[in-house]
Amino acid sequence: MTNTTTTANNRITVNTLREMLEGRHAHATLEDVVSNLPVHLRGVVPNDLPYSLWQLLEHIRITQWDILAFSQDPQHVSPPWPEGYWPKEPAPPDAQAWDRTVKAIEKDRTAFVKLLEAKDADLYEPFPHGDGQNLLREAILIIDHTSYHLGEMLVLRRLLGAWEKS
Repeated sequence: MTNTTTTANNRITVNTLREMLEGRHAHATLEDVVSNLPVHLRGVVPNDLPYSLWQLLEHIRITQWDILAFSQDPQHVSPPWPEGYWPKEPAPPDAQAWDRTVKAIEKDRTAFVKLLEAKDADLYEPFPHGDGQNLLREAILIIDHTSYHLGEMLVLRRLLGAWEKS
């Protein structure tokens, strides 16, 4: 394969990953799932379910931040599993916490896309730290993890009567 073909293929792959990280395809986006959610429902844990919308949102933020930090910094230490990835309280600690978390997810997502788009980025080269992870794997992990939990949040919104049927 020529360098031109390789470069073109990498650009297509990065563009596809960016679109998937931003949720532009088959699934509801983060922005869709969090918009117009009544404040009083953010900390409600429906019967027989383990998490509130707040806990799921904050879990998405913590996990994505951890993956980003791991991808950038060989010295990064991940939180303990599982307690370090889930907020204990079902409701946000204050009225602004929800918006701060949404903005943090968006900011970290943008930072991860910049890693993918960097001129010297090699999607397939294993990081010198870790046990074989690379940028492609970490991008797919964020996409998979986020879409899974956004789907849970959408179902919770439906159970709470806070999602318009389409």
